[in-house]
Amino acid sequence: MGFKDHFSGHAAAYAAHRPTWPEALVDVLADGSPGCELAWDVGCGSGQLSTLLPRRFASVIATDASAEQLEHALPAARLTYRCAPAEQSGLPSHSADCIVVAQAAHWFDIEAFYADARRTLAPSGAIALVTYGVIEVDGDVGAILHRFYHDIIGPFWRPERRHVEMGYRSLPFPFAEAGFPKLAMRKQWPLEAFAVDLRAAWGDPAQAREIRWPLRVCPGTSCRIA
Repeated sequence: MGFKDHFSGHAAAYAAHRPTWPEALVDVLADGSPGCELAWDVGCGSGQLSTLLPRRFASVIATDASAEQLEHALPAARLTYRCAPAEQSGLPSHSADCIVVAQAAHWFDIEAFYADARRTLAPSGAIALVTYGVIEVDGDVGAILHRFYHDIIGPFWRPERRHVEMGYRSLPFPFAEAGFPKLAMRKQWPLEAFAVDLRAAWGDPAQAREIRWPLRVCPGTSCRIA
């Protein structure tokens, strides 16, 4: 199966507007790994998670099949970006203490990726699939956004989106799983008018409301983060 390149044409917008991962996720990944020498961030896009990983890992290799995405990736100390498909990393065998895929696994040839991950993973290393779900907001605003997501823009999502909505539980995961703490991406959003009913539910347009993308995260030697 070839690389499904849906984002290269919008790489600049992707880099500017993609939500950022919580730093607590990095701690969960590091604490669940047998060591913190090398982390491999697979399908890294423009590096939203990649730039956080060096806080706990001595070296980070971040790969993506899109050269355009990598052109917009932010640099960080001890972080190296490489243009490579998820299924052919080119990393040395048994070199990665942690392999993490953040919001990208649904685009992979998953079995081919797992084959390379097994080769690359260090003994007792951690492998984690991470995805954030549909945004959550409290009260009537949340109900309106839920309806907007499912009923208005829902028909335009690509079929692979169902894996995200199911927290990657619909993907095969041939590794042992472990428990995980509750995490979420969090942002404060002011209202920018896009619908009359949302504006009515929101109230004061100058009021910022917390927007949450729920994460499920697991520590351990081999785990799914979903």
